[in-house]
Amino acid sequence: MNETTRSAVNAWLADPAIADADKTEIHALVAAENHAELADRFARDLEFGTGGLRGILGAGRNRMNRYTVGAAAQGLADYIRASGTSNPSIAIACDCRRQSDTFSKHVACIMAANGITAHLFSAPRPTPHLSFAVRTLGCTAGVVVTASHNPPEYNGFKAYWSDGAQVVPPQDAGIITAVRAVGSFANIRTVSFDDAVRDGRIRILGGEMDEKFLSTVQSSCLAPDECRSQGRAIKIVYTSLHGTGGTLIPQALRQRGFEHVFEVREQAELDGEFPTVASPNPEEGPALKMAIDLAKRENADLVIGTDPDADRVGIAVRKPDGDFALLSGNQTGALLTNYLCERLTRLGRWPSRPVVLSTIVSGALMKTIARHYGAEVEETLTGFKWIAERIRLWELEKVADSHRRRYIFGAEESYGYMPTTYVRDKDAVTSAAMIAEMAAVARSEGRTLYTLLDDLYRQFGYHQEGAKSITMPGVDGSQRIAALMQSLRTNPPRAIGGIDVVTIGDLQTGDVRNAESSAVIQRFDLPQSEVLIYTLTDGTKVIARPSGTEPKIKFYILTQAPGDDLTTARSLASQKIEAISADLTKLAK
Repeated sequence: MNETTRSAVNAWLADPAIADADKTEIHALVAAENHAELADRFARDLEFGTGGLRGILGAGRNRMNRYTVGAAAQGLADYIRASGTSNPSIAIACDCRRQSDTFSKHVACIMAANGITAHLFSAPRPTPHLSFAVRTLGCTAGVVVTASHNPPEYNGFKAYWSDGAQVVPPQDAGIITAVRAVGSFANIRTVSFDDAVRDGRIRILGGEMDEKFLSTVQSSCLAPDECRSQGRAIKIVYTSLHGTGGTLIPQALRQRGFEHVFEVREQAELDGEFPTVASPNPEEGPALKMAIDLAKRENADLVIGTDPDADRVGIAVRKPDGDFALLSGNQTGALLTNYLCERLTRLGRWPSRPVVLSTIVSGALMKTIARHYGAEVEETLTGFKWIAERIRLWELEKVADSHRRRYIFGAEESYGYMPTTYVRDKDAVTSAAMIAEMAAVARSEGRTLYTLLDDLYRQFGYHQEGAKSITMPGVDGSQRIAALMQSLRTNPPRAIGGIDVVTIGDLQTGDVRNAESSAVIQRFDLPQSEVLIYTLTDGTKVIARPSGTEPKIKFYILTQAPGDDLTTARSLASQKIEAISADLTKLAK
């Protein structure tokens, strides 16, 4: 054990603010001389990033535990108090993960001790419900304890501000500074949970808030007649993957008019171990296998699955041959964009200045469709907090009401959609209801979601996306990822997958350069971010971005082709993506 690690371990074991039971785990690692594990747990503090905390559960400064969560909550409380808000309050929710309930109560107790009224959900609830509660209750801030779709050994702490969106500048930097200033765990102030509930400093949210949210979700329906008529025939299979979606989504679907909603029984119970899946992530095909098997037995039309905190939603749709096709986030986003644009136009509710928001790494089809209907398209950095920030800024615009931009939809490739503004984050609850509604309208027109997608390809061109993630774990993982990004920046590839690179965009500098001359030919109007964008001669884009929550670098591959022959287009696009992925693996090595 090196001296830095030894000093950090000894400080943990000597800290009177840490209970003896929480020191036992470290004593055992010391006795076993597990220096690698000790180095990982104490090499650095678990960093409170721009969205909060996320990490592996366990004892140590680089782990999720009551002390690191407590420091994050205390820092957030200090920032709220310093903001000068009168009668500050906070809404707090959690998912079903290990210790989520314990952590959420701990956060509530810390807020109560700091004079901040805590509205705590009585049981695990979806992340979009937390966003809704912040806005509905007029809270100063919000916290949800979740690690989203990460494996069971992870948990996290996401911070929200008064608009119901995850914190962005300047709040994020201010909160990070306040968390770092907490210092010793002894500086975390807390009170008895039972006492705080009795005197009203902690207020429990139950069925009444659920009813308000579900009622608001139902009010977003754009095709009630089709939902009622087709809802008697359409069969939907839903799986929560053991997560919080099961607390609201089946009800939301039934309220929409869908009478045949089949839940995957083995995955319906809240369980933070996620025993039936390797990963509780609807982005990964195997996660929906049990749901698709049930759909085949029930002759269902649509499969819907959500991640543990129910902000992401994945779907599978029945094909003409009776099998099911898993749709990508970009495909579902394109279908929803088309549905909302077409429906709002048909209903005479098309606003004067409509805008669709998406991210720089998301597919082009949804953006092309939006422009076809006359909507503006704005791109943001990756993450729904940036989409929500745009909406907040528009609402603050001091211009004539008739000139204000109107949000109609937002989506990103990672299975996140926001069809409304009463939630300011990815919303799998409303999205699931809207996807079912879209299927009902398609059925009333003699189509399915699968055939509708093919129609969009024929009209707007075939679009296909690929992704390559390279994991670099361990203490030095972040350094290796940084070195790879620097290499890609200073010694960029001249060709990827056998196709020449024509431009290189760098969001760190804001420059778009000609690959051959290095001349700056364009500038990004986006905040600085560690993202590189390579555009190839055929229009394909390859985007490199380190993950903000996992020890990996992500590559996004966005390509397109004419849609007159979809069989050929699919084959050529797959070959191109495979060749590009192989080159990216070589570059990473």
